[in-house]
Amino acid sequence: MAGYERFAAFYDEVMDDPTPRAARVTDAIDRYRSGAASLLELGCGTGSLLERLTDVPTLVGLDRSPEMLAIAEVKVPRAELVQGDLSSFSLGRRFDVVACVFDTLNHLSTFCAWLSAFDAVTDHLAEGGLFIFDVNTVGELRRLGEDPPAVYDFDRGVALIDVAVAQDGEDALRSHWDIRIFEDLGDRRYRLHREQIGELGVPLSRVRSAVETRFDLLELTDERGEPAGDDSIKAHFVLRH
Repeated sequence: MAGYERFAAFYDEVMDDPTPRAARVTDAIDRYRSGAASLLELGCGTGSLLERLTDVPTLVGLDRSPEMLAIAEVKVPRAELVQGDLSSFSLGRRFDVVACVFDTLNHLSTFCAWLSAFDAVTDHLAEGGLFIFDVNTVGELRRLGEDPPAVYDFDRGVALIDVAVAQDGEDALRSHWDIRIFEDLGDRRYRLHREQIGELGVPLSRVRSAVETRFDLLELTDERGEPAGDDSIKAHFVLRH
C-alpha cells in the first residue's frame, strides 16, 4: 500500500474537493445511525473528511503514512490519530461508524487484504454500527488507463498523473499511478517529487458477496444515487453490522 511520502505535502492542493464525500458520509449517518457518537476513518490521510464531521463527538483516524498524519494533526487537532495498516489493525474498541472513502480500499494490492480489512472492521463496529466505503470500479480504472495523463496546475507548481492498467486474473484490474509533482521554486526552477501508487479494481459482484457475509447491505449506489455497476465511476457502499 502506498505511503504517500512525497505526495503528502501537495495532496490537498491537487485532489478533488472532499466536501461531497463528507456530505455522503454525513447523510448516511443521518439516515441510518442518527446521533452517532464515534467514528473511525480508515486511510484518513490529511484529515479532510474528519475535519468536516463536526457533529460526531469522537473521531479517530488511521493511516499508514506519518507524513499524511502530521498534516491531519494540524487540521483536526481534536481527532485521535493512529499510524497503522487498514488491512490488519486492532484498536481494542468499537465505533458507531467506520468509514473508508476516497477509494482507499483500492490501494490494498490483493483481495485477500480487502477481506482482512472487512474482518477488522467487524471487530471494531458496535452492534448496528455502519460501515461506509467507496471504491473505484473496474470500469473507471480502465477509463483512467485509456485517458491521456491528467495535468493539474496549482499555486505551488504542476502535477502530472498518468495511469496504466493491466488485467489481474480473469476479472480484476491492476492500475499503476505515476504521480509527478513539479514544485515551482521560482526563477524558472522546479523540483520533481515522484510517487508511484497501485490500485486494485475488483468486480462489484465479488465485493458485494464478500461484504454480505459480514454485514447487512443498506445501499450500493453510484455518484448520482443510482444503482452502481462496474461501469460506474465509483461505487458507494453503506452497510450495517
